[in-house]
Amino acid sequence: MSEYIKVENSSELVRDKKSNAIINVNNPSYNNYINAVKKKQKTDDDLRGAIREINVLKNEMTEIKRLLINLTDKK
Repeated sequence: MSEYIKVENSSELVRDKKSNAIINVNNPSYNNYINAVKKKQKTDDDLRGAIREINVLKNEMTEIKRLLINLTDKK
């Protein structure tokens, strides 16, 4: 006896008899989705890293500016 029941009008979906959950049995489609999620996560991580680097540079520039102002005030 099968654990799954075919979903009407879909060759890619089945229903689990125990949990009543709908399951996508199209592996390439699932893999494409997982790859897209990973790619988006990497893009988000790269963007966060770039923002952190920009903030560090802004802080360093502020410090350099402050030091230059102090140096010129002493003359």
